[in-house]
Amino acid sequence: MAQGEDSGFGGTRVAVVIAAKDEAERVGRTVTAARALPGVDLVVVVDDGSGDRTARIASEAGARVVRHGRNRGKGRAMETGAAEVRIAEEHEVRDGAPPRHLLFLDADLEATAAGAAPLMEPVAEGKADMSVALFPATRMRLGGHGFVVRLSREGVRRATGWEPEQPLSGQRCITRAAFEAAVPLASGFGVETGLTIDVLRAGFRVIEVEVPLEHRATGTDLRAQLHRAHQFVDVARALAVRKLPPPVRRGLERGRRGAVPAAREEA
Repeated sequence: MAQGEDSGFGGTRVAVVIAAKDEAERVGRTVTAARALPGVDLVVVVDDGSGDRTARIASEAGARVVRHGRNRGKGRAMETGAAEVRIAEEHEVRDGAPPRHLLFLDADLEATAAGAAPLMEPVAEGKADMSVALFPATRMRLGGHGFVVRLSREGVRRATGWEPEQPLSGQRCITRAAFEAAVPLASGFGVETGLTIDVLRAGFRVIEVEVPLEHRATGTDLRAQLHRAHQFVDVARALAVRKLPPPVRRGLERGRRGAVPAAREEA
């Protein structure tokens, strides 16, 4: 479907936001695939302090590009991307059209980003306020294990009563109202954990959706281990900041009702 055509979601529009750092080899194909998604008429790439040609390649692929002069972390990049979508809308003639939903994708998905449509459907159809991607390959290979995943999963469960399968998944579609309720986002790699907790605590509905996406594996070398250690620290920090009294019973029950995982068949 060409960009700008009827989405099949009742005319709902979606803006894709991609945070990228040193992804020149992959971001172009990711942008191209994202622009072809139904309902997507805007792709914003936030170059978070890259030292390569990420910004140029993303722009050549058709993205609206914003650059951070230095690396500010994924959470700040996501906020910058959402703000850029809002700026774009302020310069459009929208005739009362609602703000676009936001679809956050990683820069290294490449051509598999074309499989993100099922992630958008429940949000566009009003069945959820945020959908989180379940990667089939990860489910088969890891079964959701890993010390950082366990820390995040247990933290979300203790904070909201809901236990996600893949709490660190960065591929998410979210309404603007739900996103704004979670701003400011948690810093660094704690952003997904904090976002889930804050959205649920605000009474919004969250589901998990299986989608045929793939990104490069983290690996097991020293660099990968340092990456996981950094993740652990950021997730622990996000959880520590959110050690608040439990929500009132009514709010917690709303979060639980809306947070039933909904696996879908691959497209």
